[in-house]
Amino acid sequence: MSSPEIASLSWGQMKVKGCSTTYKDCKHSPGVQPADLEEVVKKGVQTVVIGRGMSEALQVPASTVEYLKRNGVEALVLQTEKAVAEYNALAARGVKVGGLFHSTC
Repeated sequence: MSSPEIASLSWGQMKVKGCSTTYKDCKHSPGVQPADLEEVVKKGVQTVVIGRGMSEALQVPASTVEYLKRNGVEALVLQTEKAVAEYNALAARGVKVGGLFHSTC
C-alpha cells in the first residue's frame, strides 16, 4: 500500500487525495503521545512526519520521538505546512510514510 497524497491544507482543514473525509487537528497538550502513533507504526511505515501546527503550538514530547526510534521509524517534526510538503515529497518518492498533522495553531 502506498502513502496517499495530501491534496490541500488550510487553517483547520486538510484533505487527502481520494478521500471524502476532511480532517482537522489533534490535541495540544500533552501533545502527540506514543499511543497516538501506534496505528501508524503498525502499518510498517519507514518515516512519520508530525506537523506541529501553523504556529507550532502542538507539543511533541521527546518520549514520542524515542518511541518511533525504538520501533525503527524515522521521525520528522516540522511546522505543519513544511510537514505536509515533506510528507508529499516522501510519498512521491515511494517512501512508506505516515503523518500526524495539526492544522490550526
